[in-house]
Amino acid sequence: MPDATPTTFGQLEPSRWPGERLGLPDEGPNSVARVGRRIAAIMIDWGAAILIALLFAEYSSLLHSWLTLGIFALMQIVFIPTIGGSVGHRLMGLRILPVAGGWVGLWRPVVRTALLAIVVPALVWDSDQRGFHDKVAGTVLVRA
Repeated sequence: MPDATPTTFGQLEPSRWPGERLGLPDEGPNSVARVGRRIAAIMIDWGAAILIALLFAEYSSLLHSWLTLGIFALMQIVFIPTIGGSVGHRLMGLRILPVAGGWVGLWRPVVRTALLAIVVPALVWDSDQRGFHDKVAGTVLVRA
């Protein structure tokens, strides 16, 4: 009789809801953040970074583009460990938690943000709706 225990990720049954495998609820506090709130949060953060960068460079300049990315990254790295998420996350009722529990620490926001800045990992999700940047950092974005 063959062993029914999955040995690879591809053999796992699909989750019934995002976060089920992580022990998170389907709805309400601590459930995985859904796409609409995530998009709104990143738009808030990116918009704030654009406005702050305008204080230092003309909008259409290359310097402004790089400043915007740098400010966006700095906001993520500073606010995730201090207030539990970026300003956009918090305004949308979200927070970032380490999957293992405890404090998110300093290294997770740096790794998560570096991967988020190259965009592609944020577009690759698993059935728990965690982007590659969250999987590598060992974090999950949940409803507060």
